Amino acid sequence: MTREGVRCKLTRVLSDGGIESANLDARVLLCAALGMDHATLVRDPDDPVGSAAPILAAFASRRLRREPVSRIIGHKEFWQACFKIGPAVLDPRPTTETLIEAVLDHAACFPRNKLRILDLGTGSGVILCTLLQTLPDSFGVGLDISPAACLIARDNLNALDLARRGFVVCGDWTEALRGPFDVIVSNPPYIARGDIAALLPEVRDHDPRLALDGGEDGLGAYRKIIPALVNLAAPCALIALELGAGQSQPVESFLVNAFGVPVEFRLDLDGHKRIILARLPSGARA
Repeated sequence: MTREGVRCKLTRVLSDGGIESANLDARVLLCAALGMDHATLVRDPDDPVGSAAPILAAFASRRLRREPVSRIIGHKEFWQACFKIGPAVLDPRPTTETLIEAVLDHAACFPRNKLRILDLGTGSGVILCTLLQTLPDSFGVGLDISPAACLIARDNLNALDLARRGFVVCGDWTEALRGPFDVIVSNPPYIARGDIAALLPEVRDHDPRLALDGGEDGLGAYRKIIPALVNLAAPCALIALELGAGQSQPVESFLVNAFGVPVEFRLDLDGHKRIILARLPSGARA
């Protein structure tokens, strides 16, 4: 069959299998199986699929089992860069770009040279790498408890030529760290343990449990992280944390109790309070 014929057929198969993004997924999987970009696919639609057919069939089977496309092809686009992912790390979400935007807005309003960045629970390193790319004088540390995740984050730093300004530490939240840091960010696990079973299969069955499970109420990571930041945050530091649904009020209380400063929120594209921000005063750390 021709490339276009296979793309149309795969779209129908995925759609019949309940995949809402069938058209996009079919195109991305076909390009990955053929080892080409979309422009080439469009330019030569009548060329045969040839030896890529078995690869594409395997891709289709995996997608019908609700494995995300990014996991099938092994990488994910995030903020104009391509990141390696794998079973040990969270599949990056568009909502996390709201955190990047918030930090960059802060950096523009309060410019400082050579920002020291800390990314807690770095996973694939997308937040750390993106901030290092967009803040060229900055230096950063990513921390994750998973050795396999740390390897992926290091690979992404190397692939983006950022290893001279960033490194990854394997440890349990803040225990292996010394400050101070000017920007502290985190997208921690925030799903209540009892809610994980009801998540979409793309998330429930393929994202690592470590990156999802926030304890009985989803707030376990915030309870552990926020008090420890008192000893890691530099004067005038920015703390930016991603939130789950309904978590804005308790996490605000944690931050106010720890630092005594007001907070602000950033909404995601669905209008939910997705990011909480706290800018510390000049005397936040001795």
